[in-house]
Amino acid sequence: MPEEPRESLEAVRMEKLRRIADLGLDPWGGRFDGHQAVAMVRELSVPKAQEGQQAEPGPAVRVAGRIVLKRGQGKVVFLDLRDWTERIQIFVGKKQVGDLGWNLVELLDLGDLIGVDGTLGYTKTGELTVFASSLTFLSKSLLPPPEKWHGLTDVEQRYRRRYVDLFTNPESLQTFLGRSKIITTFRKVLAEKGFVEVETPTMQAIAGGAAARPFITHHNTLDIDLFLRIAPELYLKRLLVGGMERVFEIGRVYRNEGISPKHNPEFTMLEAYQAYGDYHAMMDLTEALICGSIEALGGGYQRPWGDSTIDFTPPWPRRTYAELLAEHAGVDPLDFASIKARADEKGIATEGKDPNVVTSALFEEVVEDRLTGPIFVIDYPAALCPLTKRKTSNPAVAERFELYIEGMELANAYTELNDPLLQEQLFRSQLAGLPEEESMAKMDDDFVRALKHAMPPAGGLGIGIDRLCMILMNRPSIRDVILFPLMRPRSPGPADPGDPVGEPFPS
Repeated sequence: MPEEPRESLEAVRMEKLRRIADLGLDPWGGRFDGHQAVAMVRELSVPKAQEGQQAEPGPAVRVAGRIVLKRGQGKVVFLDLRDWTERIQIFVGKKQVGDLGWNLVELLDLGDLIGVDGTLGYTKTGELTVFASSLTFLSKSLLPPPEKWHGLTDVEQRYRRRYVDLFTNPESLQTFLGRSKIITTFRKVLAEKGFVEVETPTMQAIAGGAAARPFITHHNTLDIDLFLRIAPELYLKRLLVGGMERVFEIGRVYRNEGISPKHNPEFTMLEAYQAYGDYHAMMDLTEALICGSIEALGGGYQRPWGDSTIDFTPPWPRRTYAELLAEHAGVDPLDFASIKARADEKGIATEGKDPNVVTSALFEEVVEDRLTGPIFVIDYPAALCPLTKRKTSNPAVAERFELYIEGMELANAYTELNDPLLQEQLFRSQLAGLPEEESMAKMDDDFVRALKHAMPPAGGLGIGIDRLCMILMNRPSIRDVILFPLMRPRSPGPADPGDPVGEPFPS
């Protein structure tokens, strides 16, 4: 039998909307105080009937949620109600809810929001159930849920219509509730360690703090171009100069670059800075933040990732950049001739490239995918790290680490460079040769001026929260853990106007 067109289904629901209003009920509901989370209701103690006896009445409960299943006939209807914690069965009898309640039941559709007062107990088949004594209508769903409530399965539609994805796919909702637990844990752990949360500008006159292409916007009143921040780093370091010894910020950063399962142009980052610390202190902090998040999520340190398992049991190994390059690429990072030869073998362009750029490209190509982790890669070539303090024993090496898990970089940290003279020199050499109109070719003179007022020795850390959520909750794409990822605009077409249309971004 052909499926009924959406337009006719919506028309039926519009008629039910009118009839609900005719009952004297507000079809858009209102305040509904005192309701309990379904998960908490399911934990309540409920007496069961002994053989040959009738069960004692269970506790009175009040729940609210979305109707996900409706079945029954005659004078009894069963509903399945889901809130953001769990799902529970509702028994609705005409005798129990009265004429008004029963008239309302006949107008209920999948997707409608209702409140239920009743008694918790078990049916004869042993199903935990709320036996309704009254119903409160809370909101009418004018569009039917997708695929008769089997969930929004098309990946592209799940990203574009996240609001439907969340209420039809419980695992998606749990992913984002888990993300919230991770961010809450970060704040809790940092606060316990004496860090204070701050806010720095997201629109900046100079794009600094990372080597990335910014988004450009324009301020009409001042008639100046501004940049959406690519990192909060340089402002947070100014706060160290000002005497705020432990600071952090969790917020959005923007990079006008590619889109992939590991990259979204707008993403969430933690940056933290600790006066009188170094990159070893930041390794300890990184372990504490991620292990704390794992404990908040539950499930232990052995966590699934695709078909494999990641062991997060601390402490995590620490290997030098040079050791890993020698082990996996068979070269010494200071021997450019061998690096160039190996890069040529791998098809990496070397002509006219700075040796350190080639070294970094070879590391990305040969080493990164083998870093299943969690593993701290430490002691990078100094030339790759213009904001990092050099090792006193070897100025060619920077006190930097990156945390890798399953080939993905999740964290980046330094012993921060606080020498203003060297910092200025490195900035100038980094910017040399870039055209003046290039947005990344501007010197942040005020940051150098701030360093001249003395910034304390410090450790600094950045963690990509989206990637961490991917790993801890076993989601293969960064768009699975961002509520509203950037999508290509919908193309005009003959499809239903409520449906996403157009070419997807790379998956």
